[in-house]
Amino acid sequence: MWEHSESCGRRHFLRSSVAGSLLMPGLISELLAADDANRTLGKSVDPTNPLAPRDPHFPAKAKSVIFLFMSGGVSHIDSFDPKPQLIADHGKQVTFDHPETRNRPGYEKIFLKRPDWKFLPRGKSGIEVSELFPHVAKQADEITFIRSMHTSHSNHYNATLGMHTGSFAFARPSIGAWMSYGLGTSNQNLPSFLVLAPQMPYAGTQVWASDFLPGAHQGTRVMPGPEPVANLVRRVSTAKRQELELAALAALNESHRESRKEDAQLAARIKSFETAHGMQTEMPAALDLSQESDETLALYGLARGQNDGFGWQCLAARRLVERGVRFVELIHTGSSGNWDSHGNMADHGRLAPQVDQPIAGLLQDLKRLGMMDDVLVVWTTEFGRTPFNNTAEAPGREHHNWAFTSWLAGAGVKRGFVHGATDEHGIRAVEQPVHVHDFHATILHLMGIDHERLTYRHGGRDFRLTDIAGHVVDDVLA
Repeated sequence: MWEHSESCGRRHFLRSSVAGSLLMPGLISELLAADDANRTLGKSVDPTNPLAPRDPHFPAKAKSVIFLFMSGGVSHIDSFDPKPQLIADHGKQVTFDHPETRNRPGYEKIFLKRPDWKFLPRGKSGIEVSELFPHVAKQADEITFIRSMHTSHSNHYNATLGMHTGSFAFARPSIGAWMSYGLGTSNQNLPSFLVLAPQMPYAGTQVWASDFLPGAHQGTRVMPGPEPVANLVRRVSTAKRQELELAALAALNESHRESRKEDAQLAARIKSFETAHGMQTEMPAALDLSQESDETLALYGLARGQNDGFGWQCLAARRLVERGVRFVELIHTGSSGNWDSHGNMADHGRLAPQVDQPIAGLLQDLKRLGMMDDVLVVWTTEFGRTPFNNTAEAPGREHHNWAFTSWLAGAGVKRGFVHGATDEHGIRAVEQPVHVHDFHATILHLMGIDHERLTYRHGGRDFRLTDIAGHVVDDVLA
């Protein structure tokens, strides 16, 4: 849409001017990166500012995303994917004749295992949700459940990396970084991509890294507690003195940048310092929950003065998107003590109450504030859990990447709707399957981005979040 003859001429000139050089691949990659931004993205109000708002490829349904990630692998057949036949066939032996399972240890003798929680029809839609999530169940009429999710890896690290970056083996920019790169942000005093994470997740900081994208698009971590973001208090004695110092620094930065206009990394670094200053005033106010009413705090299950827990994360996320933050991710637990219930599914019963009311409260709060038309809420985990085990009475479940459930709510998606299905036992996605690449393509589409056109040239190749795959799941769109 934004490709022009001038751009094509510039690209031809750059390739010609470095032809024959041993450094040609690297030079081309770096020199064309900024050119690719103009070629694949919408017009920016300020081309020198990497976080300036950009036009989407087409009118967007959503303006921002709240991404809820349940670390460890939530069991779909115990939460959002009812399987009466699995209950009826509890204890029956199953066999697999599939390349993924042949000669795989632990799959020689498998028995079906019923869910530990009862499913009930909910709301006017009658969608069945288990008693594991009683509060979220009451919001079923606001949600599109995707029961046919599947992913490409059964290890936590790889599946977590894939859910966030579209790559299951190599570090790549995260979905939040891609969103920031594609659209920028309307509030220049806050980062465009924030991650509320009390603990380090599987794959560590790669979950919110910008990788080869300009550094300004990397996620900023916020940690629940008395000091969510470190070093926000100014170190000089007065605000006036800080203003003078910053004015002098800005003049020096501008002079330095003027002589290096092609250095995208320099622009990103300068912008990061400017954002850090803006955060000194904007971030404390955004995270000051004392301004909320008792009624609102109760929605999230929060006590007045509480500064931790998933309820705090959810309410903080709502306040951040209100202020124009483009992408906010909330991570529940980390790489330990999470939903990875190998030993005992009772762990799900311990963890669900930590997130159930806060998530339901977030949906209710967005709705009553009229924000459901602007905000897309995404709930997911890295994979599901097996509908079987070595014995039917085994207390836990193993990793299961063949099928799991994710859901969407808010801007641009159907409400009270189910997409896709697994087989009668919840083992495989058999109707309208949705791969992680499709999931990402759909989220980008709702934000007005064509996933095939949002690219960045690195190492001689045009990269994108969805790699060389992905289709928008039109069925879930309102």
